[in-house]
Amino acid sequence: MANDTGLRFMLLGLLALAASLFFGVLSAFKFLYPEFLEALPFHKLRPLHVSLAVSWIFLTAIGGVYYYLPNLLGLALFSIRAARWHFWIFLVTGLAILGAYLLGQFGGREYWEFPPVLALPIFLSWILFAVNYFNTVIQRRSAWPVYFWMWGTGIVFFLLTFAESYLWLFPYFRENMARELAVQWKSYGSLVGSWNMLVYGTAIFVMEKISGNEAMAHSKMAFGLFFLGLFNLMFGWAHHTYPVPFAEWVRNFAYFVSMTELFILGKIIWDWRGSLSDYQKHRFRRPYRFLFAADIWVFINLVLALIISVPAFNLFTHGTHVIVAHTMGTTIGINTMILLGSIYFVLEQRDTDSALQTVSGMADHGYWLANGSLLIFFLALLVAGLIKGTYSGGSFGDMMASIEPFLLIFAVAGIGLMMGLWMVLLPALRRIYSLVFSVTARNPMRVENGQKTNL
Repeated sequence: MANDTGLRFMLLGLLALAASLFFGVLSAFKFLYPEFLEALPFHKLRPLHVSLAVSWIFLTAIGGVYYYLPNLLGLALFSIRAARWHFWIFLVTGLAILGAYLLGQFGGREYWEFPPVLALPIFLSWILFAVNYFNTVIQRRSAWPVYFWMWGTGIVFFLLTFAESYLWLFPYFRENMARELAVQWKSYGSLVGSWNMLVYGTAIFVMEKISGNEAMAHSKMAFGLFFLGLFNLMFGWAHHTYPVPFAEWVRNFAYFVSMTELFILGKIIWDWRGSLSDYQKHRFRRPYRFLFAADIWVFINLVLALIISVPAFNLFTHGTHVIVAHTMGTTIGINTMILLGSIYFVLEQRDTDSALQTVSGMADHGYWLANGSLLIFFLALLVAGLIKGTYSGGSFGDMMASIEPFLLIFAVAGIGLMMGLWMVLLPALRRIYSLVFSVTARNPMRVENGQKTNL
């Protein structure tokens, strides 16, 4: 039975993160010094960075679902062939998107800046994923744990919000700026909610398996996070749409919901940490560390979200680097740390700790370098954003000159973040690569649906 599909997605996700970090660092220096690396202008570097970062989140979350269902939950995939098709469609389409960016072929909107025709295979691949997922989990006759509901909700709402993000193709939306902005930013806010569902579901699954406490995935707190996440997914997008005129209470309510969701996630991780024995912490010490880091970043971002939700503060911070700091803190500090915890859980669950000893030093040092650099990165953005938001001097050029030292700190810290995460990624890449291709080498023929198939 081909149980390496999830590992293939994780492998591709790790490569996407490594490349995203590289293009992110180049983007930071290109923003500061426009004459730097003239062959790659900023308008190419930024979408390369963003698309690869989004791909990292989805690929790794999808890989976790494909790996955990058959290997740790005992549910045979409904269709191994569909899972393979999903992988190859994602890979080929991803390469086509990267090629389009490098050639300067654009045509989309924020997040999806590639030519719209490339959205069709992406949508098709997610339909395959949805059919495979629901026909697999339906095998479980007992009550579903909360992560089943989270993963399923993330899949369904990705399809809905991804389709919604292309409504601009219709003249009714495209020809009215307010209408297009409202729909675009609404769809993107909900899109983030869909990947949060996949990531948070993965976090709860990993915590359950490390602790051995299946009750936590059926608890009121866990389902409270699910329902708040669902509500936030459907309505929490409102605080992303400040350029669009509508009632102020809608934005404030959306902020409240999103902050409550973060608080409950942080509380679940905090309580889980306190419930573990020393043996459990050391048996899965790397996933434990990554989830601990995610918890710290949950509370840092929660404090920042509380501050910028106050109208008086939001007046000065919206549209500045403060919002970028919040986004990066969430994407890297929370989502990326959870997904790295998922990957290292797979490795440490599959291997004895001694199997990773040759690379453990690199990963452990990288963990501290990445989190330390992220904190400097985060603080530099906050200071730059506050200076920009309160600047009362002359020209825009003068204002940019005043924040340039902090943007330089941000860019240099980005190098440290990249190097730290690369140190974490490299051991995982090596080990997953060896697992995938050693499986292939040992099993050139597999049985699928009663038929022998070549890998």
